[in-house]
Amino acid sequence: MEKIAVLAFGAHPDDVEIGCGGTLIKMRTRGTAVADLTRGELGTRGTAETRQNEAHAAAQILGLAKRINLGFRDGFFENDETHRLAVVRVIRQIRPEIVLCNAPSDRHPDHGRAYQLVRDAAFLAGLVKIETYDPLGRAQEPHRPRKIVAYIQDQWITPSFVVDIGPYWDAKIAAIEAYRTQFYVGENTDEPETYISTPLYRKRIEARARAMGHFIGVEYGEGFYLPEPIKLDCLLDLT
Repeated sequence: MEKIAVLAFGAHPDDVEIGCGGTLIKMRTRGTAVADLTRGELGTRGTAETRQNEAHAAAQILGLAKRINLGFRDGFFENDETHRLAVVRVIRQIRPEIVLCNAPSDRHPDHGRAYQLVRDAAFLAGLVKIETYDPLGRAQEPHRPRKIVAYIQDQWITPSFVVDIGPYWDAKIAAIEAYRTQFYVGENTDEPETYISTPLYRKRIEARARAMGHFIGVEYGEGFYLPEPIKLDCLLDLT
């Protein structure tokens, strides 16, 4: 497998596009991948099949080297041994330097649960005495990413740092709008209206990006949260 620097987990297809899509596009030349935990089958609009097709289309826009779906039960996956080991296997297979994950708490309860699941699994992935095997039955080597970073979603979290995504804003929106059953894309539909399907939600995404960008003096930004301090070798590394 080609070198992948960043692996982003999302509880549902479209989580990463909203939370960190611009950053993934910005990092695509370093190698990026996405692992969706569920198929989003409990979503009011669309089906698991349509969301799979939409996720594939979004992956092309994001420039991902790989996108996989773990097939956990939407709304009912747990942070238990079975689910942790499934995430461990993905981390050991892809071996990223940085892992991105859902917000630690958010409007959708799957998001906070996914955050803790991925953090726990990332630690376990580095333990030598936990044995896992790839799809071909080969033993996997331990691997622990350098950092586990949460992207900020619906609820406000003061960011630990912000990434400038101004040049990638249009592509981020295109990746979000690839989920045509989920978001407003200017078309009439017989699907029921949801929290995220209105034109207002699209404006909220832009407002959040502008607010994050304001922190660092740029037009659009994506904010990220770390529960622990970031190591600096020199104060001049601060920008």
